[in-house]
Amino acid sequence: MKYFLPLLLFMFAFYAQGQAIKKRTLAELVNTQEPGWELVKDWMKVAKNKVEILPKTQANAEAALLQAQVTTRSAMGAIVYETGGILVDHGWLRILGSGSDRMPRSLMAWNKGKSFLQEGQQPTFLLIADDVLGGFFAVNAGGLGKEGIGKVFYFSPDRLEWEYTELGYSEFLQFCFSGNLESFYEGMRWNGWQNEIKDLAGDKGIHCFPYLWTSGGKDINKVSRKPVPMEELWLLYNETQE
Repeated sequence: MKYFLPLLLFMFAFYAQGQAIKKRTLAELVNTQEPGWELVKDWMKVAKNKVEILPKTQANAEAALLQAQVTTRSAMGAIVYETGGILVDHGWLRILGSGSDRMPRSLMAWNKGKSFLQEGQQPTFLLIADDVLGGFFAVNAGGLGKEGIGKVFYFSPDRLEWEYTELGYSEFLQFCFSGNLESFYEGMRWNGWQNEIKDLAGDKGIHCFPYLWTSGGKDINKVSRKPVPMEELWLLYNETQE
């Protein structure tokens, strides 16, 4: 975890200054001496929640790592380079990697148009994961407030607010793998949710109506639910929040 914040700040500096900072090569980003992937695998070995690693495509992994400019010594770089993404708890949580058939979104490709508009711009946060209801997890780089720079925030679809988790990226991963997700999502899971989402693609989420932040959406077992693109949920929540 101690390596993550400096690497994150380097990445943001790269996007902010464009060519002012030389883009690192793949050889410079792939760390074979202290690979963060070994640490991530250790966390998964003792996971209390179901964890599924989505297979990577080497070309996509290399392209995604080059775009992220994060070394594989970090947990984030390791996940981008070693996985197509990670599904947790029967697919309820999706951690972004380099993309795969089942989760056709890579880390930086998903952020483009959300935390930055084009290459050379500085992201003020970085979306790293989400859940099937359109709850989004992001690392704050100033755009989510002055508190918790380099820490993970959660956008709650039932409150339409960014909530400070006080977790760093590595701590967030460990929470996903072994944390009490039932408690975290209390009141947000309906009867039979596992069966309903088992075939849900990683770029889709569940649209609920009445909306979860309204009085009519307080009982999730009584709302109408349908799969929609995650992009649609992102736009819906941001437009409503505004």
